[in-house]
Amino acid sequence: MAFADRRDAGRRLAEVLVRSGLFDEEQPAVMGPVVMGMARGGVPVAFEVSSALDAPLDVVVVRKLGHPRQPELGLGAIGEDGVRVTNDALVAKLGVPEDVIDGVAAQEAIELERRLVVCRGGRAPVEVLGRTVIVVDDGLATGFTARAAIEVMRRRGAARVVLAVPVGPPDAVEALRDVADAVVCVETPKKFFGLSEWYEDFSQLSDDEVARFLVDRPVGPVGAA
Repeated sequence: MAFADRRDAGRRLAEVLVRSGLFDEEQPAVMGPVVMGMARGGVPVAFEVSSALDAPLDVVVVRKLGHPRQPELGLGAIGEDGVRVTNDALVAKLGVPEDVIDGVAAQEAIELERRLVVCRGGRAPVEVLGRTVIVVDDGLATGFTARAAIEVMRRRGAARVVLAVPVGPPDAVEALRDVADAVVCVETPKKFFGLSEWYEDFSQLSDDEVARFLVDRPVGPVGAA
């Protein structure tokens, strides 16, 4: 196990980000990077990153589109602002009809909106137009929820999007280098069976816990995205 818990992973990830040199030319406060934690598990990781970089923290909500009969199979993901990405290779291999994906997306959109209300608490999202955004999660599996989060930031006008995660399989990390402007990952094990094996404590977070992280770390200037 590489990490004690998500906050430990966040501190380790922050160290790598600081050493990366990706933000050496960024100015603090208004012109510096914005950290976006993917709800739910990415938020405590992002909290530590935002603290280390003294950057505003916000949440981005995405939802996996699981196969109706095998939810662990990710057909894609949806995100805020109507973002939707699909795992075209898997969809074609399984022969999943478009209307089935539409149905799953409609169900997940309901949960996405609920989590937005609870996690953000009615606040406007942090303004990212023209800025560098660091999208943070607690790890990668297939990477499609990360793709959705990155696309949300692109649509909001981010100048640069950096994906930062504590752990992920090498193939998923490499694939996302074509989607994000940069990818930072602490551990890229060749044998990867799941995120939980890399954490001593990988307990599920509640919406209230996520909301507290966002309250404890000021979000900085906000504005309609």
